[in-house]
Parts: sequence; structure tokens; C-alpha cells
Amino acid sequence: MTSPLEALCAALVVLALTAYVVLGGADFGGGVWDALARGPNGKAQREVIARAMGPVWETNHVWLIFAIVATWTAFPAGFAAMFTLLAVPILIALAGIVLRGGAFALRERAAELGQNHGGLSALFGATSIVTPLFLGASIGALASGHAGEPTGATDAWLQPFPVCIGVFALCMCALLAATFLTVETDGDLRELFRERAITAWFATAIVGFITLAVARTSAMTIFSALAQGRALIPFAAALLTGFVTLAMLIRRRFPAARASVVLQVTLVLLAWAVAQYPYVVVPTLTIAQAAAPKATLQALAIVACIGLAILIPSLLYLFSVFKNQSTKAS
Repeated sequence: MTSPLEALCAALVVLALTAYVVLGGADFGGGVWDALARGPNGKAQREVIARAMGPVWETNHVWLIFAIVATWTAFPAGFAAMFTLLAVPILIALAGIVLRGGAFALRERAAELGQNHGGLSALFGATSIVTPLFLGASIGALASGHAGEPTGATDAWLQPFPVCIGVFALCMCALLAATFLTVETDGDLRELFRERAITAWFATAIVGFITLAVARTSAMTIFSALAQGRALIPFAAALLTGFVTLAMLIRRRFPAARASVVLQVTLVLLAWAVAQYPYVVVPTLTIAQAAAPKATLQALAIVACIGLAILIPSLLYLFSVFKNQSTKAS
């Protein structure tokens, strides 16, 4: 049985992952739209994407680092299982993060110097697509039950359900980015990103329902929890919030759409976390089995809470500073 302290540490990991998906996911989605920028205003699209993510894109990885370190510290057996069974997709995703960041930084410098940066743009776009695909597939493998099988576990991420989760994660990133960019732009560009946000919304919905259909046979633990178990309430709330997001986009209420899509993604992750509880790796490794000794968990909980009390206001201040500068510049 999971103790309150173990549940608290697991909740801290989920909180960090949620922050990373919302903030880092929007950046990945920006890279997707950067890769798809075409037409007479293609350059303007790439410029507004770079301006929106440029000042703060590096800070988003703080949440991923926090999640990895917290998992390693609080749930060492779970960390070992993840990085053993899912070494291939996780390493590809981590390589994508590094290459993506390098390509983005070098591309901006090459543009300042007036040099050709077509290859860097292609690398930035490709890694923006690959990274959420493989991160999503890794999470899907842990939830599906295939990663816990005694044979063939290392290819669990190639099964239908994890692949669907990877595509779903990519669509969510595109939806987040396009919705955020409707607030960052005006005129024709705003209408363009509004159309892309609506397109991404429908793509996310279609892939989501396909994923549920696949889960019925390939991830029965998760499907049961979502359809009629403890995760039904957050799952239903995520669906409802999704329709609110669509309505706000259609009515051109862009700040409300941005708030709604953030809540939508948060509820999706909450539904996943509740559905998978109490497992780290379904169905063989629980939170209690993977947990570190009580003293380690106590130390982590204290340090993490103090750190978050400092980190969250600092990041909010950072975002507000760059947002004010961007507003003055425009």
C-alpha cells in the first residue's frame, strides 16, 4: 500500500511532468509549426515563433530535470526499470532535446550573421517532432503493461498503444503552441494560428479516440480506470475542457482559449496519473515497491517544497520581464 509520503513524492514528479508538458510542449509545438511554415508569410511565422519561445525556452527543461532527479531519488527501482526497459526511446528523446536546443541557438546566431541556416532549421523542426513522439511512447509503454512483461519488454514502446500515445503527445504540443501563438500575434498571422489551433484540436481529438479504442485491448488497466474507474472524473473534465477550448478558438477569445488549453492538458495528465496509480510500471512495479527509504523521501519532500517555493515565483517573474520587453519591442 502506498504511504502518504510516497504519494506526495509521486505527486511532485507528476507536477513537474505537467509543467514540462505545458511549457516545454508548447515549445515543441512551436518547432512543429516552424517546420510547417510555408507561403509568403513563412518567414514572419518563423520570426514570431522564435520571438515567443526565444527568451525562455531553456528554462522549461528545469521541470524535466526536476522530474528525472526526483524519480531517481525517490523511486530508484522505478528509475532503473524505466531507463533499462525504455533505454532506446528515452535516449532518442534526450538526444532530440539536446540537438533541438543546439539547432535553435545556432540558427538564431546564423541569422544574425546573415548566413544560410537551412540545415539547422530542418534539424530544429525534425527534433521538435521526434522528441515528443518518443517521450509519449515511453510513457505509453509504462502504462500499457507491455513494459512489465517478462519477455519482449524492451520493445514495449513499439506496441500500438505507446505509439498512439506518442502521436497524441505530438498533437497536444501542436495544439498548445498554436493556441499560445494566437495571443502572441495579430492580423493575418493570428487568423493563421487560430486555424492551425482548430486543426490541431481535431487531430488531437481523433488520435485521442483512436488511442482509447486501442487501450481497450492493449492497455486494459488504463482503459478501465478511465472508462469507469477512479480516473473517470478527471477524464470527463478533460473532455469538457477540450470543448471549451474549441469554443473559445471559434469565438476568437484567445486569452480564454490559452487558459482553457492549459487546463485541458493538465487534466489529461491528471487522468493518466490517477489511472496508472499505484503503478510505476504497470502491472509489475508499484510506487511502494519502487520507493526509496523513508528518510530519503522525507529529505526530498522538504527540499522540493522549499525549492518550488523559490522556483515558481522566480519563473513567473522571468516570464513577466521578457513578456514586457517583447510588448515594448513590438
